[in-house]
Amino acid sequence: MAARSLGLAAYRALVRRGGAEDAAPYATRPEGELVWMHAAEAGNVLAVLDLAKRLMAMRDRVAVLVTLSESAATQDLPPTDTRDLFILPAPSEHPENVARFLDHWRPGFCLWTWGGLRPNLVLETAARGCPMIMIDADSAGFDGRRDRWMPDVTRQLLSAFDQVLTRSPAVLRRLVQLGLPRSKGEVTSPLLTGGQALRCAETDLADMSACLVGRPVWYATQILPEEIPVVLTAHRQALRLSHRLLLILHTHDYPTADIAYERARARGFTAMRWGDDPYPDETTQVMVADDPGDRGLFFRVAPVSFLGSSLVSGHGGCDPFEASALGSAVLYGPKVRNFLPSYGRLATAGAARIVNDAGALGNAVSRLIAPDQAATMAHAGWDVISEGAELADRVIELIQDSLDDHAGASNARA
Repeated sequence: MAARSLGLAAYRALVRRGGAEDAAPYATRPEGELVWMHAAEAGNVLAVLDLAKRLMAMRDRVAVLVTLSESAATQDLPPTDTRDLFILPAPSEHPENVARFLDHWRPGFCLWTWGGLRPNLVLETAARGCPMIMIDADSAGFDGRRDRWMPDVTRQLLSAFDQVLTRSPAVLRRLVQLGLPRSKGEVTSPLLTGGQALRCAETDLADMSACLVGRPVWYATQILPEEIPVVLTAHRQALRLSHRLLLILHTHDYPTADIAYERARARGFTAMRWGDDPYPDETTQVMVADDPGDRGLFFRVAPVSFLGSSLVSGHGGCDPFEASALGSAVLYGPKVRNFLPSYGRLATAGAARIVNDAGALGNAVSRLIAPDQAATMAHAGWDVISEGAELADRVIELIQDSLDDHAGASNARA
């Protein structure tokens, strides 16, 4: 006991030397349940955000706080407009900063991805009775200088978690050597971004499918003003081989839709605005859409999708798993830094193809509107997004069970 106390006391004395950090005020905490997820590595931020959104889609009125380590906070993150999803750097290890963080957010559950353990933050969270699990654990995250010189601190940290999910049996054995109680360890698959099935109204899907029966369709989404000429030129090229082909052109924002509609008409296309006009008829060549809430509908009806904001620097692309989750083959430009690992996984599996200009896009669309070609890519995409489903389902089950147990205990006390 004395050795354990000495190691932790030495660490805390070192942390206190620098003093507490000044920090900007936190956003207002929503009422009700709040789950805290910490992304310890830059490489797992997208997967953690995906997990957060999946939990929020499955559980009503739950907020999620995602904190980032220093390495993760420096990377470009995709914008998110999800309500009650908060993303911010983790607090420093000074006790005052830790207390301020926990006093404000009052998490009902903590999910920590492997590595970068912060003794004051982890132990104080556990001391407040917040259930904690660690996922995606890898031994490389626990073999740093501190772990070698202060193994007692590592042992205390590992014991603070209610459960630790590791990437392999070898990792589990190493963590048991470092002090993890064997009963708390479990081997699972690695944490991977898995994508989510965007919603759509069943009536809209039925009506649109009936309207388009027998017609080839491709979908261009998140299109920037600079990308409109590329998409329209590619569509003109593809129409030469498939004269009934319909392009659904979904712009990056509402004002860009007006530009797209006028440019399509100026180029001689028979164009319409989704939402303003009835469903497209046999003469419609381009349908322009602007509501982001309709992406789930269009990914379902289009076997091929070009994901925009990817031909122009400074935007970083958009999430390709939204398309793959709904069975649409993916085409994309080279400027996708915000989602580069996701595109890499899809491209390696043959589920996505990169295009650099209008000619390449037109050729790709012409080839992929053949049902067997698009279906092969869509199947490969489904295999990719399914890789992380087992762990995601397991984690969400653990979180929901813990929150339900807490709610049940609170009701019993009341």
